[in-house]
Amino acid sequence: MEQLTGQDPTHIGPYRLIARLGEGGMGLVYLGRSDLGRTVAVKVVQAEHAQHPEFRRRFAREVAAARRVGGDWTAAVLDADTEAAVPWVATQYIPGPDLTTVVGKDFGPLPEHSVHTLADRLALALQTVHEAGLIHRDLKPSNVLVTVDGPRVIDFGIARALDSIGGDSLLTRTGMLIGSPGFMSPEQVRGRELTPASDVFCLGAVLVYAATGRLLFGATDTGLNAHLFRIAEEEADLTGVPDSLVDLVRACLDKDPAKRPTPAQVRERTVTDRAEEWLPGSVLAHLGRRAAQLLDFTPEVRGARPDPRVQSASPAAQAQPTSYPLPPSTPPPTYASNPYDPTAPAGFGPPTPPLPGAWSAPAPLGAAVDGEGPHARRWWGLAMAVLAQLLVVLDVTTTARMLPQIAADVALTSSVLQWVYFGYALAFGALLLVGGHLADLIGRKTTLLIGLTGFAVATAVAALSAGPAMLVSSQVLKGAFAALIAPASFGLVAAQFTEPKARRKAIGIYGLTGLGGSVLTLFLAVPLPHLMEWRMSLFLTVLLAVFALIGTAALVRDRSGGRAPARFDALGALLSTCGVAALLYGFTRSGESGWGAPLPLLALLCGVLLIAAFALRQREASTNAILPTYPARTRDGLGASLTLFLMGLALTAVVPSLDHFLNADAGTVSTVVAVVLLTVSFLMGSLLISARLLPRVGPRALLVPGLLVAAVGLLVQPVMGGSALSTFLGMVCLGLGLGAAGTVLYSTVMEGIAARDSGGRAGLVMVNQHVGAELGFALLGGAIGHFYLDPALQYTAAGVLLLGALVGGVMVRTRPSEGAAA
Repeated sequence: MEQLTGQDPTHIGPYRLIARLGEGGMGLVYLGRSDLGRTVAVKVVQAEHAQHPEFRRRFAREVAAARRVGGDWTAAVLDADTEAAVPWVATQYIPGPDLTTVVGKDFGPLPEHSVHTLADRLALALQTVHEAGLIHRDLKPSNVLVTVDGPRVIDFGIARALDSIGGDSLLTRTGMLIGSPGFMSPEQVRGRELTPASDVFCLGAVLVYAATGRLLFGATDTGLNAHLFRIAEEEADLTGVPDSLVDLVRACLDKDPAKRPTPAQVRERTVTDRAEEWLPGSVLAHLGRRAAQLLDFTPEVRGARPDPRVQSASPAAQAQPTSYPLPPSTPPPTYASNPYDPTAPAGFGPPTPPLPGAWSAPAPLGAAVDGEGPHARRWWGLAMAVLAQLLVVLDVTTTARMLPQIAADVALTSSVLQWVYFGYALAFGALLLVGGHLADLIGRKTTLLIGLTGFAVATAVAALSAGPAMLVSSQVLKGAFAALIAPASFGLVAAQFTEPKARRKAIGIYGLTGLGGSVLTLFLAVPLPHLMEWRMSLFLTVLLAVFALIGTAALVRDRSGGRAPARFDALGALLSTCGVAALLYGFTRSGESGWGAPLPLLALLCGVLLIAAFALRQREASTNAILPTYPARTRDGLGASLTLFLMGLALTAVVPSLDHFLNADAGTVSTVVAVVLLTVSFLMGSLLISARLLPRVGPRALLVPGLLVAAVGLLVQPVMGGSALSTFLGMVCLGLGLGAAGTVLYSTVMEGIAARDSGGRAGLVMVNQHVGAELGFALLGGAIGHFYLDPALQYTAAGVLLLGALVGGVMVRTRPSEGAAA
């Protein structure tokens, strides 16, 4: 590791940079850390490559596919932004030296049992890479990291992006060759189409190097062309390879790709039952010292280094921080990569200065030009996102309270009246994931504008409705457009706030409406029927929607845009829509007909099967998935999603108790006090507790206590007899707990997610909350609907929050994994 220089950025995406790890033909590699403490390796593509559109397209495809690679012997791809001015990709950081350093510099060839283990683990890594539809293309010692518990393969699949700018132009500019001369297959040398068998040949070359310390076909000092000829035509020299491995290595190095073993067959021939450590004691001790150096590494406190050739005339003329490396003040000397150095990765070395007239990195998208720092209008964007989400929650809450007025005015039967609410809830929940997907494809701001426009029009139509058909249809349309607003607003917040500290604050503020909005809006929804007629309340909603629409159009900037290329996942959208709709229908019908009725049970079973099919579809899809797979985030994301579902279920118990408080002549002063206490306590829990402590103590240490405090808030009122004081204390506890736990859960779901995938993840957050809430309302309206004042309801809800604390405590890690060190 090396200290950062004055030319290096302080942050890339959501990651704070700590040190330099390396530099090469692909770009710079930094050691970074997320706001939740995950240590990552961030690779920034050189600006000269980023100017090629074909490189960007192929790089985006390869990164999307590489995200699907799991397993224990690869470094998972955690995050990327392939549409940035200078693209970057973040992978799991592996705290260990590469095989080149261990064998070629420090310790020499590995013993026989170590090479056996190396072959087994590398074959397993290649198997997972190939199952994801990738070919490594550049398996070599410098792409194999050595750790205490086994080797790790890095940079799988990424090398293919360089093919798009290969040929004479690339060789002429940088002297770089796609692949490493000592570790290339005959197919690569001849320029033929590659198959997974090419990686098996490279595996054989790596095993020869590990066992003997020399290149497979000798040194390259005789010339590159002569060396490549030997790879293509001559038999490999296996002198020094252990007898137990000679036959296997020879099979891997067969010139005919069809005759080479598969990675699975290599594993069958290298499995060992030896319980001893896979490396010699001296190497293990060295790895321990390196790990200690990482823990002791202290980044230098540095400021911006002004260019001595430019005199700063004013503060406005000083350089602003960026999210990508700045070009050096003085170009470094030019070095071509050395294909004759057996230990040097191909294409690595100081970057070549750009040619005259070449493309240079533009300013970061959305950067401020008024001296207020990057994304100066992002806080206005947060305000519009909060307003949009509040609009959705307020509308559904007030409409539910206005149902008696609506039924009397429009002469609705009880079955039609039910669809005034359920039609909205069904369309909203079923289309949330689709709305998030659209936000990722066409941009969060565009989706938000479409949603607000449609929502305002549909609400106006509902206010003018003269009959049941028009009213129900407008409610369904409102739900559909609300399903665009909710994920687009949250996705916009996640995409705009990339700096860790600011992002935690923004998520904490948004959570006030995203998670606590259903409780807050009750304070307005309960007295509203006594203040105005239902049509007037809908026109008021239209005015708020128009205000939010104008503010979003004028103030919001969506710097990350949408995916490129934008491909709609039609099958995933169909499965998610039908699956969620079936679940919501089953919940509602069960609440009416009983939980043992055949039709609701069939709907629930179909919903579960469709959701399972949707999950399988997301694992198969790559570039166009609604929820792209992040293997390293699966456990945390699942735990957070289940906890959000349970929180949505538990919060429905607040409705009857708060309804009783507001209808019992609480008075204006008591109502205002309760609103203020809930709001202030929520912001204290989110901003003063979680936002500040999350990077220090990790998510679990805040999530579990937060949910326990929220559970206490549900129990205060029945224990103290339902007095006004008990309501005030309950609001304080509930606000503190929801604020602390909600910020942790929202941050956990969004942590490490690329900006172009934020809409889908936001839809996942919203759909979990909504399905949980609808299950709770089904229970309230059915089996236990008449126990409004029964303390058992709140005891049960507190138990659900305790279950959420258990699920979150078990599944959400204390700190994100940091590779082998974890």
